[in-house]
Amino acid sequence: MNRALAVHLIVVAVLAAGIFLLPVYHATNLARIMVLAVFAMGYNLAFGYTGLLSLGHAMFFAAGMYAAGLGMTLQGWSAGLALLSGPIAGAALALAAGALALRTAGVSFMIVTLMLAQAGYLTILYYTPITRGEEGFVLAQSLRRIGEFDLSADLNRGLFALGLFAAGLFLSLALVKARFGRILVAMRENEERSQMLGYNPFTVKLAVMGISGAYAGAAGAAYALLFGSVGASFGAIAFSILPLLWVLLGGAGTTLGPLLGAGLMFYLTDIASSYTSAHQFVVGAALLVLVLFAPRGILGALRERGLKWLP
Repeated sequence: MNRALAVHLIVVAVLAAGIFLLPVYHATNLARIMVLAVFAMGYNLAFGYTGLLSLGHAMFFAAGMYAAGLGMTLQGWSAGLALLSGPIAGAALALAAGALALRTAGVSFMIVTLMLAQAGYLTILYYTPITRGEEGFVLAQSLRRIGEFDLSADLNRGLFALGLFAAGLFLSLALVKARFGRILVAMRENEERSQMLGYNPFTVKLAVMGISGAYAGAAGAAYALLFGSVGASFGAIAFSILPLLWVLLGGAGTTLGPLLGAGLMFYLTDIASSYTSAHQFVVGAALLVLVLFAPRGILGALRERGLKWLP
């Protein structure tokens, strides 16, 4: 067993222990962090490994969330079918958005994804009679079951979040270790040279956009089922900024960076808000220090300073 796989297995084992040993409040927070880390993993594949700076990933998260939530409340879908619809909806929307946005590059790509995200958010608000707009809606506890497995129960919520996180983590590790992952990095580092070697930048980037959207959609559907809430705020532009910050904090282009970044920012915000109403200033100051002294994020800095085997 190589070191990278061993470290990933240890991380999953520690998270599993946390679900059983932590108080309910922190175990619930841990489940939330793991679901959000899946969202960040998908973003990391697009941004950290491929260099696609998107500001529209909230619409893929919201697509999965609303596909699951509306499917259950309006169509009578089972929880299992609702969860399956999440990654499908996220991937489909990401492929459609990518087909448009990837005709541009750099700052233009960022602006196009931003505009598409805003269009998605306004669409949710426009159909407020169905989506309930900014107010959102709550999924009944009776709907949040897969057979006898109650996803609203504290322990079951944590176990499901762990399963989703572990699946996303090891799939991400497999992707970046495979030939496809090396192509992504080559696109990020030198797109022209990659094209000369026979790789089609549009096809490769569209593929990673689809995968990234599937991750986001799966996280959105899981969030709706595990925590019982669906709302337009999850499709707002501000929510698109969060995975970027999580990835930058933990380490862009590292498989464990999304988890580390999501966890640190979650608790930094939680702790700061208990002391001051200006908690966003504290978070901003911490990010400023990070950019100045560890521009590649925490795990990126560790990889530069000796742990070069970190994927």
